[in-house]
Amino acid sequence: MTQAVQTSIDRHELAALLDARHADIFSVLGMHRQPGGSGLLVRCLQPGASSVTVVDKHSGKDVAVLDCTHESGFFEGKLGRRRKPFHYFLRVSYPDAELEIEDCYRFASQLNENDLYLFCEGTQERAYHFLGSHPLTVDGVDGVNFAVWAPNASRVSVVGDFNHWDGRRHAMRKHPAAGVWEIFVPALQAGSVYKYEIVSAEGTVLPLKADPFAFAMQHSPANASKVAAVSAYNWADSAWMNRRRDVSQQYQQPLSIYEVHFASWRRNIERDGAYLDYRELADQLIPYALEMGFTHLQLMPVSEFPFDGSWGYQPIGLYAPTSRFGDADAFRYFVDQCHRNDLGVLLDWVPGHFPTDEHGLGRFDGSCLYEHEDPKQGFHPDWNTLIYNYSRAEVVSFLLSNALYWLDEFHIDGLRVDAVASMLYLDYGREAGEWIPNQHGGRENLAAMEFLRNVNARAYFNHPGIMMIAEESTAWPGVTKAVDENGLGFGFKWNMGWMNDTLSYMERDPIHRKFHHNEMTFGLLYGFSENFILPLSHDEVVHGKKSLLSKMPGDDWQKFANLRAYFGFMYSHPGKKLLFMGGELAQRDEWNHDRSLDWHLLEHAAHAGIKQLVADLNRIYRDAPALHQRDCDADGFRWLQEGSAEQSVFAYMRFGLDGAEPALVVVNMTPNTYSDYEIGVPESGYYREIMNTDSSIYGGSNKGNSGGQHALHESFDGQPCKIKVCVPPLATLILLCETGKG
Repeated sequence: MTQAVQTSIDRHELAALLDARHADIFSVLGMHRQPGGSGLLVRCLQPGASSVTVVDKHSGKDVAVLDCTHESGFFEGKLGRRRKPFHYFLRVSYPDAELEIEDCYRFASQLNENDLYLFCEGTQERAYHFLGSHPLTVDGVDGVNFAVWAPNASRVSVVGDFNHWDGRRHAMRKHPAAGVWEIFVPALQAGSVYKYEIVSAEGTVLPLKADPFAFAMQHSPANASKVAAVSAYNWADSAWMNRRRDVSQQYQQPLSIYEVHFASWRRNIERDGAYLDYRELADQLIPYALEMGFTHLQLMPVSEFPFDGSWGYQPIGLYAPTSRFGDADAFRYFVDQCHRNDLGVLLDWVPGHFPTDEHGLGRFDGSCLYEHEDPKQGFHPDWNTLIYNYSRAEVVSFLLSNALYWLDEFHIDGLRVDAVASMLYLDYGREAGEWIPNQHGGRENLAAMEFLRNVNARAYFNHPGIMMIAEESTAWPGVTKAVDENGLGFGFKWNMGWMNDTLSYMERDPIHRKFHHNEMTFGLLYGFSENFILPLSHDEVVHGKKSLLSKMPGDDWQKFANLRAYFGFMYSHPGKKLLFMGGELAQRDEWNHDRSLDWHLLEHAAHAGIKQLVADLNRIYRDAPALHQRDCDADGFRWLQEGSAEQSVFAYMRFGLDGAEPALVVVNMTPNTYSDYEIGVPESGYYREIMNTDSSIYGGSNKGNSGGQHALHESFDGQPCKIKVCVPPLATLILLCETGKG
């Protein structure tokens, strides 16, 4: 290296530059006017270089050989008589090589000030268009533009294999008003791994941080962000997307959801139990879901997450489809194939909390940027996670943009928002004195309320026909009421109360059920206060709760009969349906995220019978308007016998819209057979038996009604007509009333 000569910047600024502490590096490096003169000079930092030459990019001529002004590799030189800025590149000589490189400090900002303003205002809906890493061509030069929000940092650099993870080489430009740092790195390509090296306001170098807006990430235990290629995926689902925009009938359509955990639905036997990738899942899961009659898949979180045991509910990489199963375009292919086969795709979305991993969002720029400073507001004691600060406008833009990202970029048909109750209540999971009341002294998180209303309103506005679904476990009013009616604006809500009560009932020995009859009926007291989905989700078959089959009492025959009757009750009950994978196989063991479902169980008739039952229930639910058109409408349900506790029998009618054949449902939750059970019904006619969960094809005892029964014009139980049916043991009957055939 040549001997160092004097530089035009003072020693303090030079020291800050060489120590990677300079807060405004673009004011030093690159091309600038000579201090106190009219000419131009170029400064660059090239550690290890022996010489640096400035070359005119247009003419290819050498303009100046820069002086080495410090042994650490700081070069500076005047550009002769040049007065006007021009495009140039650097010829850098090392002891063993010579490279021609573009100087990243010659490129102007690629950010739009209005975009940054909206981001800081909390109304930016597409922040992912400019934050994160984006392959661009600038001044004819290919490269990648990086931008990250870190307002309290004193310096931010992008580091990676391309610069030896050296924070001196690509220190970023700060946009002070927005707190966003940016740099265009020439010659960088998709696939490059990177992180941000951030120096706090106090001068502390923080642990390297992953990009909050990364579109791809390494899979754990590696945790760097990756530059994703610009997608060229050619969607072929326009027919589905056009149909989806018709929202007028959404609540009157059948909605039967199959909840899936990609990593454990099925494994690849030929690859020693490896994960199926997105394309293999498209080839195998989609035909299976169609065979089973589900209308939608609900995917447990696919945003990148480091810990398999979190099932995706502790994400670091909200914008990155997990690399466990392939890249983003492969995930697009999966969704596209679902739509081309008339299968909707819902996605679990986790805006309520995030993990404490040091490469994640926690204390991102040395301050509590995404989370609250006070742990009484910013820390979840139950989950050891951090809570987003919904009062901060930039955090709102981050999350709002993320919701729309999945709907925009992946054609997702709706988001199921995880753990809404934890967002709404300031005292969630806390004892007295461990939380801070709101400005009115209450426990409602007013900022979270406003955030959810905003996300829901903007999601529906931008994508008519999607579904926003709340997992909300309390009696918070108006979850599915419109925002302009002071509701939260969700389209649907999981009915956790129904799930808890009815599973509690089903776990009881039939001899005791008559004392707990209300556990099956109570849900109808509030069943139409919201637009409900009846969930039998993953949460009910883990952590010692046992599988659905194992919850059921009695010997093996009774366990299967109970489960069949319960599925019949669920599919005939008001509310849309959700079943977690494995329930349709009657899994004996709890769900284990580390292995495949027990597909071998289908070799046994009882398990195969449950699978056939679920497929038939989906078909009947879809084909019989009375079972789905008024799922969210009190006029679609009427008790016939609500109080038959002694017999543990439940009888009710389901009604569709005008012209739809009503359905009679009779549920017997004891092992007794009632041969001539009398029920008052509102209409005469022939009641055709379309479902009997005791049928031998499902593994039952095959007691039933030989296809149906006639109702007589004879008043009974306050109804104008009466029907006698054979009610099988531990079974559900569904009969369609064919009026005019009485």
